[in-house]
Amino acid sequence: MKKFMIFALSSIMVFLILFPSFSQAPNTLTSKERKEGWILLFNGKDLTGWRQYNGTGMPANWKIEDNAMKVFTAEGKKPGQGAGGDIIFADRKFKNFELSIDWKTEKMGNSGIFYYVREEPGQQIYSSAPEVQILDNKDATDNKVDSHLAGSLYDMLPADPKTCKPAGEWNNIIIRVKDGKVTHTQNGVKVVEYELWTPKWDEMVQNSKFKNFPGFLKGISKEGYIGLQDHGYTIWFRNIKIREL
Repeated sequence: MKKFMIFALSSIMVFLILFPSFSQAPNTLTSKERKEGWILLFNGKDLTGWRQYNGTGMPANWKIEDNAMKVFTAEGKKPGQGAGGDIIFADRKFKNFELSIDWKTEKMGNSGIFYYVREEPGQQIYSSAPEVQILDNKDATDNKVDSHLAGSLYDMLPADPKTCKPAGEWNNIIIRVKDGKVTHTQNGVKVVEYELWTPKWDEMVQNSKFKNFPGFLKGISKEGYIGLQDHGYTIWFRNIKIREL
């Protein structure tokens, strides 16, 4: 029995060394991450730094639950009906960065992560900012188009659906933006790569639903806020961290 206990403890130690995220508390940074310049955009306790897009406070359909930021269907709305609850991290804008977010969705869930967000009166968060899709690939109603699946550059470039975990399980997405070159890495696999402000980018916009959006016609900003979408479904976000490049 003593030998078995020693073996079991040794196995656990090896596991924690190989997979440190399992031993790390949610919404915290390791000493290595801090040295690399990572900062948290969500402290796990409250919504400090966040507010409604084109607003001043936090929408009512966001709360903290199980160490995560949770958006849910607003009172009086049906699933899929947003309530103007899109939010941004408004403390600062970012230009060259690496952003890492854990997310999970309810069944049929749909949402998005935005970067280079700029606020324009009377417009929506998606009117002028690239969107990284969040989706229940299996049951969401918007799962018929490849570029609408989780991890995709929404309506422009598709991500490999095999890299996405199902509803109810945590996924990780890393968005890296450096001098216009962008990658999406979903659960450790690079799934999308593109470059902003190029003829190829302009072509992708023209072949998408954004071709007549004033914000896209004006052009994507070269720095901006990080944003999260209220699409009328329940979505959880945690371990939201970023480092400037």
